Amino acid sequence: MILPRVRDPRLVTVRRGGLLTDADHALLALWAADCASHVLHLFEEQVPDDHRPRDAIAAARDWAAGDLGKMRARAAGGHAMGAARTLRGAARFAAYSAGQAACVAHVAEHDLGAAAYAIKAVVAAYPHDPDVRRVERDWQRGQVPGHLSALVVQDQARRNDLCWSVFGD
Repeated sequence: MILPRVRDPRLVTVRRGGLLTDADHALLALWAADCASHVLHLFEEQVPDDHRPRDAIAAARDWAAGDLGKMRARAAGGHAMGAARTLRGAARFAAYSAGQAACVAHVAEHDLGAAAYAIKAVVAAYPHDPDVRRVERDWQRGQVPGHLSALVVQDQARRNDLCWSVFGD
């Protein structure tokens, strides 16, 4: 479970009583899609004919662009996570990352799910590389839109324990 019991109002949309604007919600979805896309090859190398994770990433981007409804994006996320269920290791985590990215349309806080699963994917793919977790985390942080960077890093610190401690130093 990557979602906290107490929600940070900065990550709850304005229409739900929070502080997150629609534009920033869309930017978080795009960031999550970038995180998932960065590790998608780990899924596709193992299951090249299953397009559900790729479709979920596209759904996240389409939702952010206003070209797809929230519930259709969320459904695509569910399908990607379905692709993960029978797998193990890096491919499984990469598919979950894609699913979480698409679910950002529904709940912005799924952005860290996409990021955390992407980190778990590279750690599983390169288990003997002691730096791979930090390198992936730092790459992800470099992709966050500038004005959202502090919010994402603070949220990573707040939810690090919920996200398998992948964001810590």
